[in-house]
Amino acid sequence: MKHQGNTNGFSRRDVLSAIGFTGIFASGLRSAAAEDDAAARANRWQDLKAALFANRPMHDGQGMLAIDAPPRALDAAIVPVRLSVGQGAALPSKLKGLYFVIDQNPSPLAAHFTFGPKADPHNLELRVRVDQYTDMHAVAETETGELYAVARFIKAAGGCSAPAGSNDLEALKEIGRMKLRLAGTAVPNQPLQATLMIRHPNFNGMQMDQLTRNYTPARYIQSIEVTYNDALVLHMDTDISLSSDPVLSFGFIPDAEGIMKVTAVDSKNSIFKQSFPVPPQRS
Repeated sequence: MKHQGNTNGFSRRDVLSAIGFTGIFASGLRSAAAEDDAAARANRWQDLKAALFANRPMHDGQGMLAIDAPPRALDAAIVPVRLSVGQGAALPSKLKGLYFVIDQNPSPLAAHFTFGPKADPHNLELRVRVDQYTDMHAVAETETGELYAVARFIKAAGGCSAPAGSNDLEALKEIGRMKLRLAGTAVPNQPLQATLMIRHPNFNGMQMDQLTRNYTPARYIQSIEVTYNDALVLHMDTDISLSSDPVLSFGFIPDAEGIMKVTAVDSKNSIFKQSFPVPPQRS
């Protein structure tokens, strides 16, 4: 199964290029002073909304969406984020997709999730890089085309240029290896949380090799797709904001024992695949 992510008629790459251009050349927003300026951050979000969603109306998602992240990150290269949907008030119609935007990152669209029939989309957890003090936005899109957004401010800096490790070759040694953990026992038709770990350095082109002192060429995961018994759980389009060795936690609804399949594709067009039995086989 192959899912083609798209955003309001634009290809994913078109949108990322447009907002990346905006991120580099936005007036003065790269300065330290602008990082703490609420008006500048609001203007930045208006630019991003125009690039991502054109002129579509956007509603306040308070109570329906939440971003849980540390107010000040301990490590800007590995910032844990939880996106919650429908934990308070429910969305007015079924969730179709979820956008996660890190406004001041060089490529702000950190993730776009679309959900299939086997998804339980109420909780998503991931780890991201944060380049400078910034607002984060989560935008839910319903099946009827409505958009709902929430924001959270975070203090973190330098995560995009932080080295992935002491040695680039070492970081690539086990590239594509995956692990899956379940937060309990599978019960038919009951939501179950899973945590997927993928070995990948996610080089973003901004990092310096600590041995050679040269910038490491970009190589990062662009998509992750998860199916259960060949039915879609979720498809994630992502970019350089995802941390090294990505970790993604998500919910799914098993209807019986089965096989979870994961396919990840990176910017070198390398395809990594792995299957996991649910419940996992005992060793």
